[in-house]
Amino acid sequence: MQRLDVVIVGAGFAGLRALHTLRERGSAVRAFERGHDVGGVWYWNRYPGCRCDTDSVEYSYGFSEALQQDWGWTERFASQPEILRYAQHVADRFDLRRDIRFGVSVVSATYDDDGAEWTVTTDDGETTLARHLILCVGCLSRASIPEFPGRDDFAGEVHHTGLWPENGVDLAGKRVGVIGTGSSGVQAIPLIAQEAAELTVFQRTATYTVPAGNRPLDPDYIRRIKADYAGFRQRNRKMAGAAGADSFIPEPTSVFDAAPDEREAAFLKRWSAGGLAITATYDNLRTDLKANAFLTDFMRRQIGKTVADPKTAATLTPHHIAGCKRMVLDTGYYETFNRDNVSVVDVSNGPIEGFARDGLVAGGRTYPLDVVVFATGYDAMTGALLAMDIRGKKGKTLRDAWSEGPRTYLGVATAGFPNLFIVTGPGSPSVLTNMIVAIEQHVDWIASCMDYLRREQVAAIEAETDAQDRWVDHVNAAADGTVYTQCNSWYLGANIPGKPRVFMPLIGFPAYEAKCEEVAAAHYDGFALRRS
Repeated sequence: MQRLDVVIVGAGFAGLRALHTLRERGSAVRAFERGHDVGGVWYWNRYPGCRCDTDSVEYSYGFSEALQQDWGWTERFASQPEILRYAQHVADRFDLRRDIRFGVSVVSATYDDDGAEWTVTTDDGETTLARHLILCVGCLSRASIPEFPGRDDFAGEVHHTGLWPENGVDLAGKRVGVIGTGSSGVQAIPLIAQEAAELTVFQRTATYTVPAGNRPLDPDYIRRIKADYAGFRQRNRKMAGAAGADSFIPEPTSVFDAAPDEREAAFLKRWSAGGLAITATYDNLRTDLKANAFLTDFMRRQIGKTVADPKTAATLTPHHIAGCKRMVLDTGYYETFNRDNVSVVDVSNGPIEGFARDGLVAGGRTYPLDVVVFATGYDAMTGALLAMDIRGKKGKTLRDAWSEGPRTYLGVATAGFPNLFIVTGPGSPSVLTNMIVAIEQHVDWIASCMDYLRREQVAAIEAETDAQDRWVDHVNAAADGTVYTQCNSWYLGANIPGKPRVFMPLIGFPAYEAKCEEVAAAHYDGFALRRS
Protein backbone atom coordinates (compact mmCIF):
# COMPACT_ATOMS: atom_id res chain seq x y z
CA MET A 1 0.00 0.00 0.00
CA GLN A 2 1.37 3.38 -1.04
CA ARG A 3 0.78 6.68 0.80
CA LEU A 4 0.75 9.88 -1.25
CA ASP A 5 -0.20 13.50 -0.89
CA VAL A 6 -2.68 13.40 -3.78
CA VAL A 7 -4.48 10.84 -5.91
CA ILE A 8 -5.84 12.10 -9.23
CA VAL A 9 -8.52 10.18 -11.10
CA GLY A 10 -8.23 10.68 -14.84
CA ALA A 11 -5.44 11.64 -17.26
CA GLY A 12 -7.31 13.85 -19.70
CA PHE A 13 -6.55 17.55 -19.93
CA ALA A 14 -7.64 18.12 -16.32
CA GLY A 15 -5.63 15.24 -14.92
CA LEU A 16 -2.49 16.15 -16.86
CA ARG A 17 -2.65 19.78 -15.73
CA ALA A 18 -3.29 18.80 -12.11
CA LEU A 19 -0.47 16.25 -12.13
CA HIS A 20 2.05 18.71 -13.57
CA THR A 21 1.04 21.61 -11.31
CA LEU A 22 0.93 19.70 -8.04
CA ARG A 23 4.14 17.82 -8.79
CA GLU A 24 5.89 21.12 -9.52
CA ARG A 25 4.75 22.37 -6.11
CA GLY A 26 6.31 19.42 -4.34
CA SER A 27 3.38 17.05 -3.81
CA ALA A 28 3.73 13.29 -4.13
CA VAL A 29 1.08 12.55 -6.77
CA ARG A 30 -0.25 9.55 -8.68
CA ALA A 31 -2.92 9.56 -11.38
CA PHE A 32 -5.08 6.61 -12.38
CA GLU A 33 -6.45 6.39 -15.93
CA ARG A 34 -8.78 3.71 -17.34
CA GLY A 35 -7.51 4.30 -20.89
CA HIS A 36 -4.16 3.07 -22.13
CA ASP A 37 -2.87 6.55 -22.89
CA VAL A 38 -3.51 10.17 -21.98
CA GLY A 39 -6.22 12.32 -23.54
CA GLY A 40 -9.43 11.50 -21.67
CA VAL A 41 -12.43 12.05 -23.92
CA TRP A 42 -10.07 12.66 -26.83
CA TYR A 43 -8.63 9.18 -26.32
CA TRP A 44 -12.03 7.47 -26.44
CA ASN A 45 -13.89 9.58 -29.01
CA ARG A 46 -12.35 8.33 -32.24
CA TYR A 47 -15.56 8.32 -34.27
CA PRO A 48 -15.52 9.71 -37.81
CA GLY A 49 -15.56 13.50 -37.90
CA CYS A 50 -14.81 14.04 -34.22
CA ARG A 51 -13.39 17.50 -33.59
CA CYS A 52 -13.54 20.35 -31.09
CA ASP A 53 -16.03 23.22 -31.37
CA THR A 54 -13.70 25.76 -29.73
CA ASP A 55 -10.99 27.38 -31.85
CA SER A 56 -7.82 25.34 -31.44
CA VAL A 57 -5.63 28.33 -30.54
CA GLU A 58 -7.97 28.83 -27.57
CA TYR A 59 -8.53 25.14 -26.73
CA SER A 60 -4.99 24.70 -25.43
CA TYR A 61 -2.98 25.18 -22.25
CA GLY A 62 -1.76 28.62 -21.27
CA PHE A 63 0.49 27.67 -18.33
CA SER A 64 3.70 27.30 -20.39
CA GLU A 65 4.85 29.99 -22.79
CA ALA A 66 7.36 27.59 -24.33
CA LEU A 67 4.59 25.05 -25.01
CA GLN A 68 2.42 27.76 -26.58
CA GLN A 69 5.21 28.91 -28.85
CA ASP A 70 6.40 25.46 -29.89
CA TRP A 71 3.09 23.77 -30.65
CA GLY A 72 1.45 24.51 -33.98
CA TRP A 73 -2.23 23.86 -34.67
CA THR A 74 -3.14 23.11 -38.28
CA GLU A 75 -6.91 23.75 -38.36
CA ARG A 76 -9.35 26.26 -36.95
CA PHE A 77 -11.24 23.47 -35.16
CA ALA A 78 -8.79 20.70 -34.40
CA SER A 79 -9.73 17.09 -35.11
CA GLN A 80 -9.59 14.32 -32.53
CA PRO A 81 -6.29 12.88 -33.81
CA GLU A 82 -4.59 16.28 -33.59
CA ILE A 83 -5.95 17.00 -30.11
CA LEU A 84 -4.82 13.56 -28.93
CA ARG A 85 -1.33 14.22 -30.35
CA TYR A 86 -1.29 17.48 -28.41
CA ALA A 87 -2.17 15.71 -25.14
CA GLN A 88 0.52 13.12 -25.82
CA HIS A 89 3.03 15.87 -26.58
CA VAL A 90 2.25 17.55 -23.26
CA ALA A 91 2.64 14.27 -21.38
CA ASP A 92 6.02 13.67 -23.02
CA ARG A 93 7.28 17.24 -22.73
CA PHE A 94 6.65 17.36 -18.98
CA ASP A 95 7.44 13.68 -18.30
CA LEU A 96 4.00 13.02 -16.83
CA ARG A 97 3.55 9.36 -17.74
CA ARG A 98 5.89 8.16 -14.99
CA ASP A 99 3.26 9.17 -12.42
CA ILE A 100 0.24 7.74 -14.24
CA ARG A 101 -1.08 4.19 -13.99
CA PHE A 102 -2.85 3.35 -17.24
CA GLY A 103 -5.46 0.70 -17.89
CA VAL A 104 -6.96 0.78 -14.39
CA SER A 105 -10.21 2.22 -13.08
CA VAL A 106 -10.82 3.64 -9.63
CA VAL A 107 -13.75 1.68 -8.23
CA SER A 108 -13.94 3.12 -4.74
CA ALA A 109 -12.64 5.86 -2.49
CA THR A 110 -13.37 5.98 1.23
CA TYR A 111 -12.59 8.85 3.60
CA ASP A 112 -11.18 8.19 7.07
CA ASP A 113 -12.14 11.09 9.31
CA ASP A 114 -9.66 10.21 12.05
CA GLY A 115 -6.67 10.10 9.71
CA ALA A 116 -8.06 12.79 7.38
CA GLU A 117 -7.13 10.75 4.31
CA TRP A 118 -8.66 8.80 1.46
CA THR A 119 -8.28 5.11 0.70
CA VAL A 120 -8.49 4.68 -3.07
CA THR A 121 -8.97 1.24 -4.63
CA THR A 122 -8.60 0.33 -8.30
CA ASP A 123 -10.18 -2.54 -10.21
CA ASP A 124 -6.96 -4.57 -10.04
CA GLY A 125 -7.11 -4.53 -6.23
CA GLU A 126 -4.40 -1.93 -5.61
CA THR A 127 -5.01 0.35 -2.64
CA THR A 128 -3.49 3.82 -2.21
CA LEU A 129 -3.74 6.24 0.72
CA ALA A 130 -3.76 9.98 0.07
CA ARG A 131 -4.51 13.14 1.98
CA HIS A 132 -6.33 14.63 -1.01
CA LEU A 133 -8.44 13.15 -3.80
CA ILE A 134 -8.89 15.12 -7.01
CA LEU A 135 -11.50 13.93 -9.50
CA CYS A 136 -10.59 14.81 -13.10
CA VAL A 137 -13.01 12.42 -14.78
CA GLY A 138 -14.49 14.85 -17.30
CA CYS A 139 -18.00 16.20 -17.81
CA LEU A 140 -18.79 14.10 -20.89
CA SER A 141 -17.06 10.78 -20.35
CA ARG A 142 -19.68 8.31 -19.13
CA ALA A 143 -21.33 6.92 -22.28
CA SER A 144 -25.12 6.67 -22.27
CA ILE A 145 -26.28 3.53 -24.09
CA PRO A 146 -30.03 2.83 -24.05
CA GLU A 147 -31.03 -0.68 -23.08
CA PHE A 148 -33.10 -1.72 -26.08
CA PRO A 149 -34.53 -5.27 -25.96
CA GLY A 150 -33.04 -7.93 -28.21
CA ARG A 151 -29.55 -6.51 -28.47
CA ASP A 152 -27.93 -9.91 -27.90
CA ASP A 153 -29.95 -11.32 -30.79
CA PHE A 154 -28.72 -8.70 -33.28
CA ALA A 155 -26.42 -10.31 -35.85
CA GLY A 156 -24.58 -7.10 -36.73
CA GLU A 157 -22.13 -4.78 -34.98
CA VAL A 158 -22.99 -2.25 -32.27
CA HIS A 159 -20.80 0.74 -31.38
CA HIS A 160 -21.01 3.95 -29.35
CA THR A 161 -19.35 7.10 -30.65
CA GLY A 162 -17.70 7.66 -27.26
CA LEU A 163 -16.22 4.15 -27.20
CA TRP A 164 -15.11 3.93 -30.81
CA PRO A 165 -12.60 1.14 -31.61
CA GLU A 166 -9.02 2.34 -31.93
CA ASN A 167 -8.66 0.73 -35.36
CA GLY A 168 -11.95 2.17 -36.59
CA VAL A 169 -15.01 0.41 -38.01
CA ASP A 170 -15.33 -0.83 -41.57
CA LEU A 171 -18.61 0.61 -42.85
CA ALA A 172 -17.97 0.25 -46.58
CA GLY A 173 -20.95 -1.15 -48.42
CA LYS A 174 -22.93 -1.75 -45.21
CA ARG A 175 -26.35 -0.71 -44.01
CA VAL A 176 -25.72 1.58 -41.05
CA GLY A 177 -28.14 3.00 -38.50
CA VAL A 178 -27.14 6.00 -36.36
CA ILE A 179 -29.22 6.64 -33.25
CA GLY A 180 -29.00 10.23 -32.08
CA THR A 181 -28.45 13.63 -33.65
CA GLY A 182 -26.52 15.47 -30.96
CA SER A 183 -22.96 16.67 -31.40
CA SER A 184 -21.32 13.30 -32.11
CA GLY A 185 -24.11 12.23 -34.45
CA VAL A 186 -23.99 15.50 -36.38
CA GLN A 187 -20.23 15.16 -36.81
CA ALA A 188 -20.23 11.48 -37.72
CA ILE A 189 -23.27 11.26 -40.03
CA PRO A 190 -21.76 13.11 -43.05
CA LEU A 191 -18.66 10.89 -43.08
CA ILE A 192 -20.55 7.66 -42.43
CA ALA A 193 -22.85 8.54 -45.35
CA GLN A 194 -19.86 8.73 -47.66
CA GLU A 195 -18.79 5.19 -46.75
CA ALA A 196 -21.98 3.25 -46.07
CA ALA A 197 -24.19 1.73 -48.74
CA GLU A 198 -27.23 2.96 -46.83
CA LEU A 199 -27.50 5.22 -43.80
CA THR A 200 -30.64 5.47 -41.67
CA VAL A 201 -30.64 8.20 -39.03
CA PHE A 202 -32.96 7.64 -36.07
CA GLN A 203 -33.81 11.06 -34.68
CA ARG A 204 -35.75 11.71 -31.49
CA THR A 205 -35.13 15.46 -31.28
CA ALA A 206 -34.01 17.61 -34.20
CA THR A 207 -30.85 19.65 -33.64
CA TYR A 208 -29.81 23.17 -34.49
CA THR A 209 -26.41 23.09 -36.15
CA VAL A 210 -24.21 25.85 -37.52
CA PRO A 211 -21.61 25.39 -40.28
CA ALA A 212 -18.20 25.03 -38.65
CA GLY A 213 -16.37 26.93 -41.36
CA ASN A 214 -13.35 24.82 -40.53
CA ARG A 215 -10.20 25.62 -42.50
CA PRO A 216 -6.41 25.40 -42.34
CA LEU A 217 -4.96 28.08 -40.10
CA ASP A 218 -3.24 31.03 -41.78
CA PRO A 219 0.44 31.20 -40.69
CA ASP A 220 0.15 34.98 -40.35
CA TYR A 221 -2.80 34.54 -37.99
CA ILE A 222 -0.81 32.09 -35.88
CA ARG A 223 2.13 34.50 -35.71
CA ARG A 224 -0.15 37.30 -34.51
CA ILE A 225 -1.60 35.09 -31.77
CA LYS A 226 1.80 33.89 -30.60
CA ALA A 227 3.16 37.43 -30.54
CA ASP A 228 0.78 38.19 -27.65
CA TYR A 229 -0.61 34.89 -26.41
CA ALA A 230 -0.90 36.21 -22.85
CA GLY A 231 -3.02 39.16 -23.96
CA PHE A 232 -5.11 36.93 -26.22
CA ARG A 233 -5.90 34.58 -23.34
CA GLN A 234 -6.62 37.42 -20.95
CA ARG A 235 -9.16 38.91 -23.35
CA ASN A 236 -10.86 35.52 -23.66
CA ARG A 237 -11.09 35.08 -19.88
CA LYS A 238 -13.25 38.20 -19.76
CA MET A 239 -15.85 36.57 -22.03
CA ALA A 240 -18.85 34.73 -20.59
CA GLY A 241 -17.63 31.47 -22.12
CA ALA A 242 -13.91 32.20 -21.65
CA ALA A 243 -13.51 32.18 -25.44
CA GLY A 244 -14.33 34.12 -28.56
CA ALA A 245 -12.97 37.55 -27.64
CA ASP A 246 -12.24 38.25 -31.30
CA SER A 247 -15.51 36.88 -32.69
CA PHE A 248 -18.27 36.92 -30.04
CA ILE A 249 -18.78 40.67 -30.32
CA PRO A 250 -22.47 41.59 -30.63
CA GLU A 251 -23.84 44.03 -33.13
CA PRO A 252 -23.95 47.63 -31.81
CA THR A 253 -27.72 47.89 -32.25
CA SER A 254 -30.47 45.98 -30.47
CA VAL A 255 -32.04 43.10 -32.35
CA PHE A 256 -35.36 44.92 -31.95
CA ASP A 257 -34.04 48.17 -33.42
CA ALA A 258 -32.38 46.57 -36.44
CA ALA A 259 -34.31 46.59 -39.70
CA PRO A 260 -35.33 43.13 -41.00
CA ASP A 261 -32.73 43.19 -43.79
CA GLU A 262 -30.05 44.31 -41.31
CA ARG A 263 -30.87 41.40 -38.96
CA GLU A 264 -30.82 38.96 -41.85
CA ALA A 265 -27.46 40.25 -43.05
CA ALA A 266 -25.97 40.11 -39.54
CA PHE A 267 -27.07 36.50 -38.98
CA LEU A 268 -26.02 35.42 -42.47
CA LYS A 269 -22.55 36.95 -42.07
CA ARG A 270 -21.88 34.86 -38.98
CA TRP A 271 -23.54 31.78 -40.44
CA SER A 272 -21.22 32.03 -43.43
CA ALA A 273 -18.14 32.65 -41.27
CA GLY A 274 -18.86 29.51 -39.26
CA GLY A 275 -18.53 28.78 -35.57
CA LEU A 276 -20.78 29.53 -32.63
CA ALA A 277 -20.48 33.32 -32.78
CA ILE A 278 -23.93 33.46 -34.38
CA THR A 279 -25.37 33.00 -30.89
CA ALA A 280 -23.77 36.33 -29.92
CA THR A 281 -24.97 38.30 -32.95
CA TYR A 282 -27.03 40.40 -30.55
CA ASP A 283 -26.38 40.68 -26.84
CA ASN A 284 -29.68 39.34 -25.53
CA LEU A 285 -30.29 36.23 -27.65
CA ARG A 286 -29.65 33.93 -24.69
CA THR A 287 -31.72 35.88 -22.17
CA ASP A 288 -34.69 37.35 -24.02
CA LEU A 289 -37.08 34.87 -25.61
CA LYS A 290 -38.53 37.52 -27.92
CA ALA A 291 -35.03 38.40 -29.11
CA ASN A 292 -34.14 34.74 -29.49
CA ALA A 293 -37.13 34.25 -31.77
CA PHE A 294 -35.28 36.12 -34.54
CA LEU A 295 -32.34 33.69 -34.35
CA THR A 296 -34.63 30.67 -34.12
CA ASP A 297 -36.53 31.77 -37.21
CA PHE A 298 -33.31 32.39 -39.16
CA MET A 299 -31.87 28.97 -38.35
CA ARG A 300 -35.09 27.15 -39.21
CA ARG A 301 -35.18 28.88 -42.58
CA GLN A 302 -31.58 27.87 -43.29
CA ILE A 303 -32.57 24.22 -42.90
CA GLY A 304 -35.37 24.64 -45.42
CA LYS A 305 -33.00 26.30 -47.86
CA THR A 306 -30.43 23.49 -47.56
CA VAL A 307 -32.49 20.28 -47.48
CA ALA A 308 -34.11 19.63 -50.85
CA ASP A 309 -37.04 17.45 -49.79
CA PRO A 310 -39.63 19.51 -47.85
CA LYS A 311 -40.75 16.53 -45.76
CA THR A 312 -37.18 15.70 -44.75
CA ALA A 313 -36.49 19.37 -44.02
CA ALA A 314 -39.56 19.50 -41.77
CA THR A 315 -38.35 16.42 -39.88
CA LEU A 316 -34.92 17.98 -39.38
CA THR A 317 -36.33 21.31 -38.17
CA PRO A 318 -36.34 21.63 -34.36
CA HIS A 319 -39.44 22.72 -32.48
CA HIS A 320 -37.56 24.12 -29.48
CA ILE A 321 -35.87 27.52 -29.44
CA ALA A 322 -32.29 27.92 -30.62
CA GLY A 323 -29.74 27.68 -27.85
CA CYS A 324 -31.67 25.93 -25.08
CA LYS A 325 -29.83 22.76 -26.04
CA ARG A 326 -26.16 22.65 -26.89
CA MET A 327 -25.58 24.33 -30.24
CA VAL A 328 -23.64 22.08 -32.60
CA LEU A 329 -21.08 22.80 -35.32
CA ASP A 330 -21.28 20.73 -38.49
CA THR A 331 -19.60 20.13 -41.82
CA GLY A 332 -22.20 19.27 -44.43
CA TYR A 333 -24.75 17.84 -42.00
CA TYR A 334 -27.97 19.11 -43.59
CA GLU A 335 -26.54 18.61 -47.09
CA THR A 336 -26.03 14.93 -46.26
CA PHE A 337 -29.79 14.37 -46.25
CA ASN A 338 -29.87 15.27 -49.94
CA ARG A 339 -27.96 12.06 -50.71
CA ASP A 340 -29.86 9.13 -52.18
CA ASN A 341 -28.41 6.69 -49.64
CA VAL A 342 -29.48 8.66 -46.55
CA SER A 343 -32.85 8.75 -44.81
CA VAL A 344 -34.11 10.03 -41.47
CA VAL A 345 -36.66 8.30 -39.22
CA ASP A 346 -38.52 10.41 -36.66
CA VAL A 347 -38.75 8.25 -33.54
CA SER A 348 -40.33 10.92 -31.34
CA ASN A 349 -43.78 9.47 -32.06
CA GLY A 350 -42.81 5.96 -33.18
CA PRO A 351 -40.05 5.08 -30.71
CA ILE A 352 -37.37 2.45 -31.18
CA GLU A 353 -38.83 -0.76 -29.77
CA GLY A 354 -35.69 -2.86 -29.85
CA PHE A 355 -33.35 -4.92 -31.94
CA ALA A 356 -34.34 -7.60 -34.42
CA ARG A 357 -31.82 -10.15 -35.65
CA ASP A 358 -31.30 -8.15 -38.82
CA GLY A 359 -31.84 -4.56 -37.65
CA LEU A 360 -33.88 -2.19 -35.50
CA VAL A 361 -37.62 -2.06 -34.93
CA ALA A 362 -39.15 1.42 -34.65
CA GLY A 363 -42.79 2.42 -34.92
CA GLY A 364 -43.72 -1.15 -35.76
CA ARG A 365 -41.36 -1.33 -38.74
CA THR A 366 -38.08 -3.24 -39.02
CA TYR A 367 -35.15 -1.39 -40.57
CA PRO A 368 -32.53 -3.85 -41.91
CA LEU A 369 -29.06 -2.93 -40.65
CA ASP A 370 -25.57 -4.37 -40.52
CA VAL A 371 -24.15 -1.81 -38.05
CA VAL A 372 -25.85 0.21 -35.33
CA VAL A 373 -24.08 3.31 -34.00
CA PHE A 374 -25.26 4.81 -30.72
CA ALA A 375 -24.62 8.56 -30.89
CA THR A 376 -26.61 8.89 -27.69
CA GLY A 377 -24.20 11.03 -25.74
CA TYR A 378 -23.29 10.84 -22.08
CA ASP A 379 -24.53 10.84 -18.54
CA ALA A 380 -23.20 14.38 -18.34
CA MET A 381 -21.52 16.10 -15.41
CA THR A 382 -22.28 13.45 -12.78
CA GLY A 383 -22.19 10.07 -14.52
CA ALA A 384 -18.45 9.43 -14.26
CA LEU A 385 -18.35 10.70 -10.67
CA LEU A 386 -21.20 8.50 -9.48
CA ALA A 387 -19.83 5.45 -11.29
CA MET A 388 -17.29 5.21 -8.47
CA ASP A 389 -18.23 4.18 -4.94
CA ILE A 390 -17.17 7.37 -3.15
CA ARG A 391 -17.82 7.44 0.59
CA GLY A 392 -17.26 10.50 2.74
CA LYS A 393 -17.78 11.14 6.43
CA LYS A 394 -19.69 8.44 8.32
CA GLY A 395 -19.65 6.30 5.18
CA LYS A 396 -22.18 8.41 3.29
CA THR A 397 -21.97 7.81 -0.44
CA LEU A 398 -21.75 10.57 -3.00
CA ARG A 399 -24.65 8.93 -4.80
CA ASP A 400 -26.84 9.33 -1.71
CA ALA A 401 -25.65 12.89 -1.13
CA TRP A 402 -26.63 13.74 -4.69
CA SER A 403 -29.81 11.66 -4.84
CA GLU A 404 -31.86 14.76 -5.66
CA GLY A 405 -29.22 16.25 -7.95
CA PRO A 406 -25.61 17.34 -7.55
CA ARG A 407 -24.84 19.78 -4.76
CA THR A 408 -21.48 21.51 -4.61
CA TYR A 409 -19.81 24.64 -3.38
CA LEU A 410 -18.16 26.48 -6.28
CA GLY A 411 -18.47 23.28 -8.30
CA VAL A 412 -15.23 22.14 -6.71
CA ALA A 413 -16.20 20.61 -3.36
CA THR A 414 -19.20 18.99 -1.70
CA ALA A 415 -20.28 18.94 1.93
CA GLY A 416 -19.54 15.72 3.79
CA PHE A 417 -16.53 14.87 1.63
CA PRO A 418 -13.44 16.54 3.08
CA ASN A 419 -10.20 16.83 1.09
CA LEU A 420 -12.03 15.95 -2.13
CA PHE A 421 -11.85 18.33 -5.07
CA ILE A 422 -13.70 18.09 -8.39
CA VAL A 423 -12.28 19.73 -11.48
CA THR A 424 -15.04 21.36 -13.60
CA GLY A 425 -17.74 19.78 -11.48
CA PRO A 426 -21.48 20.55 -11.39
CA GLY A 427 -22.02 24.10 -10.22
CA SER A 428 -19.03 25.48 -12.12
CA PRO A 429 -19.00 27.03 -15.64
CA SER A 430 -17.46 23.85 -17.12
CA VAL A 431 -19.37 22.85 -20.27
CA LEU A 432 -20.57 26.42 -20.89
CA THR A 433 -16.97 27.62 -21.27
CA ASN A 434 -13.77 26.86 -23.06
CA MET A 435 -13.06 23.70 -21.07
CA ILE A 436 -9.29 24.16 -21.01
CA VAL A 437 -9.62 27.58 -19.39
CA ALA A 438 -12.11 26.16 -16.88
CA ILE A 439 -9.70 23.32 -16.11
CA GLU A 440 -6.69 25.58 -15.63
CA GLN A 441 -8.61 27.97 -13.40
CA HIS A 442 -9.77 25.08 -11.20
CA VAL A 443 -6.39 23.40 -10.98
CA ASP A 444 -4.60 26.63 -10.07
CA TRP A 445 -7.23 27.40 -7.42
CA ILE A 446 -6.97 23.89 -5.94
CA ALA A 447 -3.16 24.01 -5.94
CA SER A 448 -3.15 27.38 -4.17
CA CYS A 449 -5.67 26.04 -1.66
CA MET A 450 -3.45 23.07 -0.91
CA ASP A 451 -0.45 25.40 -0.44
CA TYR A 452 -2.52 27.34 2.09
CA LEU A 453 -3.52 24.17 3.92
CA ARG A 454 0.13 23.16 4.27
CA ARG A 455 1.22 26.58 5.50
CA GLU A 456 -1.59 26.75 8.04
CA GLN A 457 -1.22 23.10 9.07
CA VAL A 458 -4.79 22.28 8.12
CA ALA A 459 -5.52 18.56 8.00
CA ALA A 460 -8.92 18.72 6.34
CA ILE A 461 -11.03 21.16 4.34
CA GLU A 462 -14.73 20.65 3.72
CA ALA A 463 -17.49 22.68 2.10
CA GLU A 464 -19.99 23.99 4.64
CA THR A 465 -23.59 22.95 4.05
CA ASP A 466 -24.95 26.50 4.29
CA ALA A 467 -22.43 27.80 1.76
CA GLN A 468 -23.22 24.91 -0.52
CA ASP A 469 -26.97 25.55 -0.30
CA ARG A 470 -26.48 29.21 -1.17
CA TRP A 471 -24.27 28.27 -4.10
CA VAL A 472 -26.79 25.80 -5.53
CA ASP A 473 -29.44 28.53 -5.31
CA HIS A 474 -27.07 30.91 -7.10
CA VAL A 475 -26.43 28.46 -9.94
CA ASN A 476 -30.16 27.98 -10.48
CA ALA A 477 -30.87 31.71 -10.26
CA ALA A 478 -28.23 32.38 -12.92
CA ALA A 479 -29.98 29.94 -15.27
CA ASP A 480 -33.48 31.23 -14.62
CA GLY A 481 -34.62 33.66 -17.26
CA THR A 482 -32.22 32.32 -19.89
CA VAL A 483 -32.96 30.10 -22.87
CA TYR A 484 -31.12 27.21 -21.20
CA THR A 485 -34.09 26.30 -19.00
CA GLN A 486 -36.64 26.44 -21.81
CA CYS A 487 -36.32 22.82 -22.98
CA ASN A 488 -35.11 19.42 -21.86
CA SER A 489 -31.38 18.96 -22.36
CA TRP A 490 -28.41 17.13 -20.92
CA TYR A 491 -27.57 20.36 -19.06
CA LEU A 492 -30.57 19.36 -16.94
CA GLY A 493 -29.89 15.62 -17.04
CA ALA A 494 -33.01 15.11 -19.19
CA ASN A 495 -31.30 12.58 -21.47
CA ILE A 496 -30.92 10.03 -18.67
CA PRO A 497 -34.10 8.24 -17.46
CA GLY A 498 -34.64 8.79 -13.75
CA LYS A 499 -31.93 11.41 -13.37
CA PRO A 500 -33.00 14.40 -11.23
CA ARG A 501 -33.78 17.51 -13.30
CA VAL A 502 -31.25 20.06 -12.08
CA PHE A 503 -29.45 22.67 -14.18
CA MET A 504 -25.85 21.66 -13.59
CA PRO A 505 -23.40 24.18 -15.13
CA LEU A 506 -23.03 27.80 -14.01
CA ILE A 507 -23.47 30.59 -16.55
CA GLY A 508 -20.72 33.23 -16.67
CA PHE A 509 -17.01 32.54 -16.29
CA PRO A 510 -15.59 35.96 -15.29
CA ALA A 511 -17.90 36.42 -12.30
CA TYR A 512 -17.21 32.84 -11.23
CA GLU A 513 -13.45 33.31 -11.35
CA ALA A 514 -13.79 36.49 -9.30
CA LYS A 515 -15.90 34.65 -6.71
CA CYS A 516 -13.30 31.89 -6.37
CA GLU A 517 -10.59 34.49 -5.79
CA GLU A 518 -12.78 36.23 -3.24
CA VAL A 519 -13.32 32.97 -1.33
CA ALA A 520 -9.59 32.25 -1.27
CA ALA A 521 -8.71 35.80 -0.17
CA ALA A 522 -11.14 35.39 2.75
CA HIS A 523 -9.19 32.35 3.95
CA TYR A 524 -11.56 29.98 2.18
CA ASP A 525 -14.83 31.42 3.35
CA GLY A 526 -17.58 28.80 3.14
CA PHE A 527 -15.21 25.96 3.98
CA ALA A 528 -14.68 24.34 7.36
CA LEU A 529 -10.98 23.91 8.16
CA ARG A 530 -9.74 21.33 10.65
CA ARG A 531 -6.30 21.99 12.03
CA SER A 532 -3.73 19.22 12.33
